[in-house]
Amino acid sequence: MTDKEQTVQHFLDLIKKSRRGKFKIYIGMSAGVGKTYRMLQEARTLMKNGIDVKIGYVETHNRKETHDLLEGLPIIPRRKLFYKGKELEEMDVQAVINLRPEVVIIDELAHTNIEGSKNEKRWQDVIEILEAGINVVSAVNIQHIESLNEEIKSITGIEVKERIPDSVLAQADEVVNIDLTADELITRLKEGKIYESVKIETALNNFFKSDHILQLRELALKEVASQVERKVETEVTKPNALRHERFLACISSNEITAKTVIRKTARLANYYHSKWYVLYVQTPKETADKIALDKQRHLINNFKLATELGAEIIKVESSSISKAIIDQASERKITTICLGKPHLNLFKIIIATNVFNELLKKLSTNNIDLVILS
Repeated sequence: MTDKEQTVQHFLDLIKKSRRGKFKIYIGMSAGVGKTYRMLQEARTLMKNGIDVKIGYVETHNRKETHDLLEGLPIIPRRKLFYKGKELEEMDVQAVINLRPEVVIIDELAHTNIEGSKNEKRWQDVIEILEAGINVVSAVNIQHIESLNEEIKSITGIEVKERIPDSVLAQADEVVNIDLTADELITRLKEGKIYESVKIETALNNFFKSDHILQLRELALKEVASQVERKVETEVTKPNALRHERFLACISSNEITAKTVIRKTARLANYYHSKWYVLYVQTPKETADKIALDKQRHLINNFKLATELGAEIIKVESSSISKAIIDQASERKITTICLGKPHLNLFKIIIATNVFNELLKKLSTNNIDLVILS
């Protein structure tokens, strides 16, 4: 792309950004903290102030106090679809865009749409609506954020299937935490304000254990704090600006290690609001005709995960992993390289020492930080 084309593209991006709707997200540590309630309160306040606000999709979960707030609010009828012989409902994205309200309330950002819908995920619907110039207020629980998937699993023992890429959260103009103490949340659960009575005991013994709630609360508070800090870094001019961070996540065909490196690097890049890359060095042992099919499948899945989290994928062929890393770091002006903790026995570590020392030496002379991720 020529300098002239880059200038034109930059101007087009500015125009698109100015036309785009504003995006507000309410985050909670779990179901039942009051995200939907707060969105509906906000909708009522906006309507009283003459703003054209409509309900695109809200799930009250039969909670009376939340359901009562819907009274008098204009609701856009849902789209009906037939799936496996059942009539189901989804948000009508096209109706929202055609009606063009100033603000639309859209609940459950991480929801997976019914098969046959235009978009696979609701967050994709929201992006489409924002790009049409409509302001959106939405909500999500902390356990649905992609890069936190491993941490959530280690806290609760549950792998959350419905997730949103961190890049969606990064697009929000405002992120608000809906906070409750563990005791307040458990009291709400016991009073039947979150789930129906038959589900309460199971919830208390699983997701709603006090120590689980405390850890999830900490994650939610940290996430919102990092989003605020990111906005300060990008929008508030500082006399002593930090260097522009660029992260390089180096992965292998090991599925679990690679996932961890990708997710943790994504969080670092998101925190610094930085560009980041995922590098896979294909050695002669892992050429297309030699690599095992399961490893090939893991690589493809991890490339997809990295792309969803906002990374640019780099795939190079080389017999020297350390040289390939250094070359790419130099070419891309990388400031921090992220590696997975090596799963090696003592003999292999001794053999690999020279390679690792070579890498360290080159990194130190190029002023590049090295992070070993557990």
